[in-house]
Amino acid sequence: MSLRWTAALAAAVVLGLTTAAPQGPAQASSPPSSLVLETTAAVPTPAQQLAKLTLDQRIGQVVMGGVPATGASSSDLAMIKRFHMGNIFLSGRSSKGVAATRRVTDALRATVSSRSTGGIPLFIATDQEGGYVQVLSGPGFEKIPTALHQGRWLPRSVQVSAQRWGGQLRSAGVNVNLAPVADTVPASIGAYNLPIGYWNREFGNTPEHVAADVVAFSKGMKASGVAPVIKHFPGLGRVHLNTDISRGVTDTVTTRRDAYLRPFKDGIGAGARWVMVSNAYYSKIDARHIGPFSPTIMRTMLRTELGFTGIVISDDLCNAAQLSPWSYSTRARAFFNAGGTMLLCTDARDLPAMQRYLHNYALAHPAFRAKIDAAALKVLEVKHAGT
Repeated sequence: MSLRWTAALAAAVVLGLTTAAPQGPAQASSPPSSLVLETTAAVPTPAQQLAKLTLDQRIGQVVMGGVPATGASSSDLAMIKRFHMGNIFLSGRSSKGVAATRRVTDALRATVSSRSTGGIPLFIATDQEGGYVQVLSGPGFEKIPTALHQGRWLPRSVQVSAQRWGGQLRSAGVNVNLAPVADTVPASIGAYNLPIGYWNREFGNTPEHVAADVVAFSKGMKASGVAPVIKHFPGLGRVHLNTDISRGVTDTVTTRRDAYLRPFKDGIGAGARWVMVSNAYYSKIDARHIGPFSPTIMRTMLRTELGFTGIVISDDLCNAAQLSPWSYSTRARAFFNAGGTMLLCTDARDLPAMQRYLHNYALAHPAFRAKIDAAALKVLEVKHAGT
């Protein structure tokens, strides 16, 4: 295998264009004396990739837009290309199975080009927790039990099962799973916790129990080649209302040194590269800002105190009722100003307005553009490194 082919293959692997080396002819034991070795440019680093991206392409790397899990329309695909979207979320529900979902994700990956994303591959995510929150089902996908049910198993069983479920996602072309839930719901609250406990989305009722299963689930997903996303930092297990459908949702007990942070801390320690931030208020941490607008939560707690170096992704910033007091432009600006890395919008059709605003605001404010650049670089670093 020549040096030229080796470098080209390495570049293709980094860009997600191939997953296995082709089997070529056997190499000679020694090259002919007349052979001239040709060298090519080294595989570009994330910083070198960033340098070649336009501002709009950089913005496309720091957003994730939702399209129907049953398939993006032709207008959706055109929009994804036009606005350089580098990350896609499969939303809703699909019972079509692995093979049909693979056709959906192949169509999404076909939007990647030098003009759209600068050749940078997509993160394609879905929400495959189990129980009531399982976007993908049908032939080839197992029916995943609720996290509360999984919590009755030994952690090793959770890990083995998660690796198998992750393999199904990977076969369908999905490389990010917005799971596991790291929120602990105390037994005294239970189903009165509407976002988590009501749906049995928690692994258990103590931080120690939840932490063990968060680590196990995350390791299983990573082993299958799917990136786990630990959520919803710093915890949604002790509120009563659901930020998706209610406003002013506030946690009045969680502190910066809270024992209920342990599942997040342990998940990060086990190598998770994604953390989703809750949309709630935390009155004992930062009473003035909801989670995705709080530098205390994202910069101080996650980055400094927990040492997290990966992608800080928002919960849905487009359709959640908790966000209704703010315009789309304010949501986008506040999230990145506070230290966010990737803005999730569960309906990609709402993203272009945000992206236009981010473009204009970044041009007018160099300090803000630097934050967009830093976020885009972080995404490229995680893409470069894999799960």
